Amino acid sequence: MATDVKVPTLGESITEATIGQWLKQPGDTVAQDEPIASLETDKVSVEVNSPVAGTLAEQLFKEGDTVEVGAIIARVGEGGAAAAPSASKEEAKPAEPRTGEPEATVAGGAVNPAGAGEQLRPREEDAEPHDAALTLSPAVRRAVLEHHVDPSAIKGSGKDGRITKDDVLAAAKDKDASAPAQAGAVAEAKAAPSAPAPSAPASAGAQRGDRKEERVKMTRLRQTIATRLKEAQNTAALLTTFNDVDMSAVIEARAKYKDLFEKKHGIRLGFMGFFVKAVALAARDVPSVNARIEGDEIVYSNFLDVSVAVSAPKGLVVPVIRSADAMSFAEIEKAIADFGKKAKEGTLSMDEMKGGTFTISNGGVFGSLLSTPIINPPQSAVLGMHRIEERPVVKDGQIVARPMMYLALSYDHRLVDGREAVTFLVRVKEAIEDPTRLLIDL
Repeated sequence: MATDVKVPTLGESITEATIGQWLKQPGDTVAQDEPIASLETDKVSVEVNSPVAGTLAEQLFKEGDTVEVGAIIARVGEGGAAAAPSASKEEAKPAEPRTGEPEATVAGGAVNPAGAGEQLRPREEDAEPHDAALTLSPAVRRAVLEHHVDPSAIKGSGKDGRITKDDVLAAAKDKDASAPAQAGAVAEAKAAPSAPAPSAPASAGAQRGDRKEERVKMTRLRQTIATRLKEAQNTAALLTTFNDVDMSAVIEARAKYKDLFEKKHGIRLGFMGFFVKAVALAARDVPSVNARIEGDEIVYSNFLDVSVAVSAPKGLVVPVIRSADAMSFAEIEKAIADFGKKAKEGTLSMDEMKGGTFTISNGGVFGSLLSTPIINPPQSAVLGMHRIEERPVVKDGQIVARPMMYLALSYDHRLVDGREAVTFLVRVKEAIEDPTRLLIDL
């Protein structure tokens, strides 16, 4: 007798999700509480575990399908010999010859030219049942198709040996490095006496033949990001003000104490701890940046919950550091490192991303020089950090090179006045350029 696998409760106000990835295929043996599927919600990925031990007998939905909370998405048969393949309608059909097919469809709705799917991704029935490395997420599949690499030849560095997007990019880089030698060998093999070798026209034709498009359904997280960002533009009176900050003092402090800090706390001393502390200090003088509008009321918070924008494989997520104003440098750095690890693994929980009174976004880690970040509703302000680069500045009448960073504060002008926004940025600038202020609360 088969046991139903249902979509679990996903959190407050969340009624549906998207099947992002099947971690087990029909016929695979599963243990009790072992993950068999990954669901994408508006904010996080949630794994669905098998309620019993047995064999996955049936998948009732495909990757990319939308399912409601409580819906039955699969069935697990008893023992290890359930005839699951017959439950899969697509696998039950006899294999049709693929020669002459105009296109092949991959999971998630993406379409690639005929034969591309066969060349780039081995069919699941040909893979080893327990080979987690070949259970590819939508983002990894897309990278495989874009870079034309063989996933079966890639050693996965993710959880349970799964292949990550970084693994695909590394394989593509190695492939590109070896391409010149392979191209030379191919050219020698094709250089037969009877071949006139019209190389230039053939190359041009090959380039024209490579022109193609791919349609990939937006993930639920990406759809939510798009909706919320557009909502912020439609609702708030957005304005951005800028300043720059000399990072010399912070860089010197990190260089002086980084080894002792890591030895004592087991975590590296980064820049974000200084900025979180500086924001907490500045928010005391300008409380409106830490407030929000609800109807015709302004809600002020006497605490600072900082949403830290973190890049995840499926989009930007903003986990929250609770009561950051009361935390030490070490506690802040540990929280940020933990969030970064969880975001990469897709294990952030709903509770870790709820709330937040202020956001800090560090585009500098990607090389951004300047930007105008968008606030995260219902918050009223977001601080954008950017890359550090040496620029000529005037100090004591002399032109000198200093490591400078541009800061951008985007805010809701309905609540935060221009004078307050400028004052807030100046307070942050003063605290970063003289970190002693963070210790004596100036």
